Amino acid sequence: MKVKYHGHACFELEAKTGRIIIDPFLCGNPTADVTPVNFSELDAILISHGHSDHFGDAIELAKKTGAVIISTFELASFAEKFGVNVHTMHIGGKYQFPFATIKLTQALHGSGIPKGDGTFHYGGLACGFLIQMEGKWLYHAGDTGLFGDMELIGKHYNLELAMLPIGDNFSMGPEDAIIAAQMLRPKTVIPMHYNTFPVIKQDGQAFIDELQRQVPECRGILLKAGQVLEI
Repeated sequence: MKVKYHGHACFELEAKTGRIIIDPFLCGNPTADVTPVNFSELDAILISHGHSDHFGDAIELAKKTGAVIISTFELASFAEKFGVNVHTMHIGGKYQFPFATIKLTQALHGSGIPKGDGTFHYGGLACGFLIQMEGKWLYHAGDTGLFGDMELIGKHYNLELAMLPIGDNFSMGPEDAIIAAQMLRPKTVIPMHYNTFPVIKQDGQAFIDELQRQVPECRGILLKAGQVLEI
């Protein structure tokens, strides 16, 4: 199974069962290594919340590839208005797709969808994703602050990988992300949602070093856009 990073909070998961992209903020993302033109096949597009740096190019990708958009009821219903395939879910719910089993988790964040005039469409609640492919559980936290129920996720799911924001200001910072790793107990952590904009600038290597010091049983991996981790 391959996990490919495309910058910010965007990851592409490729397994024998299918291909998924999460939070496809590509155009306008100064850290992205690809644009929608690089994709011809996708099974699903997962969107954690409605902010433009996560909703991103979801509609264009869905129209181009025929992929199903999976998100909360409010956000997926909004996407459906553009004539794309959607599957609505909500926090705590799980569904077994042909390509993966996906469960939505809470995320402490907003989800308004910008209209472009300073106002927002209602986007429901933000979420994270638990994803099982090839028998392995992965956790994409979305944009979130630290919350205690991460300990329950770690207790009930044997996580192969956790993708955690470390940018601070809008989400967890490095210190809270380390506490999250302690609660989640994944084999590997990849930091995300940092250095895209000045306000979320962080030292990724310093985070990895501190993670190894405080949570030595958890491997920290830095990925640059375009790099792949095989698990």
